[in-house]
Amino acid sequence: MQILRLKETVAFMSYRKIAMVFSALLMIASIASLATNKLNFGLDFTGGTLIEVGFEQAADLEKLRDVMNTNGFADAKIQFYGSSRDVVIRLGLRDDVKAEMLGNEVLKILQTGTGQTVDMRRIEFVGASVGDELAEQGGLAMLTALICILVYVAFRFEWRFAIGSVVALFHDVLLTLGLFSILGLEFDLTVLAAILAVIGYSLNDTIVVSDRIRENFRKVREGSAEEIINISLTQTLSRTFITSITTLLVLAALFFKGGALIHGFATALLFGVFVGTYSSIYVASLVALSLGISKEDLIPEVIEKEGADQEAMMP
Repeated sequence: MQILRLKETVAFMSYRKIAMVFSALLMIASIASLATNKLNFGLDFTGGTLIEVGFEQAADLEKLRDVMNTNGFADAKIQFYGSSRDVVIRLGLRDDVKAEMLGNEVLKILQTGTGQTVDMRRIEFVGASVGDELAEQGGLAMLTALICILVYVAFRFEWRFAIGSVVALFHDVLLTLGLFSILGLEFDLTVLAAILAVIGYSLNDTIVVSDRIRENFRKVREGSAEEIINISLTQTLSRTFITSITTLLVLAALFFKGGALIHGFATALLFGVFVGTYSSIYVASLVALSLGISKEDLIPEVIEKEGADQEAMMP
């Protein structure tokens, strides 16, 4: 493999202080939003009833909200679902009320309030205990993934790389959650699946970069740790760029043409790919550099064969 000359590399690490401040500000903003606004959990986690209805003509959401509010459903969240005639209504938990009876009541209210024929498309009900269990299991899934990644990278590379990888993944997850909190986007099981996919995508980029850094630490005889990291990042830049662009093209198609059902999923992945690419370049490598990674840490130990000393002493 041809090693790049120092003057041919991109000086990524010379901007590390700017990147550190930028990431810190984004993480603080995400934590502040999560502490104040929290996440807008969907019915998968909170429990409740989801009703999808179809109208003959374009629906007026403000009028629908007024109709539902007047008839005792002030907590109803109403939004379009794909077209201006398809509407989704989300209702909170109601004790001792069956989902079927609730759906018929809502359908009757909408028909009376709008004067249109309203078709029931689907109705879903999630209990409170199921929602709590899903939230708990989802959090444990992310925590388990981070712990397993920490152990794997520590054995595969070196503990400084392991800490850098986990910090980068925590950075990506926190910023994605912060985005959903700041914008008030609904957080459901599809978004949770997207965050787990972001963890895998970001880890893949980080592993590629870490492997190249380790390889160059062993091959490049001259240069500081910062310069070798710059060489490694420059060598993997084209691969990272091509992978990110092709992934973003697919996600953009899902975002614009996939419909409301996977809108949150596509949003989380789109944003996650951006921050995952950024963190694999700056966060993971920056943490390893800050922890004092050096050539001595990555040079494999030479194990002498048994009896080698005696053989060397023989004439």
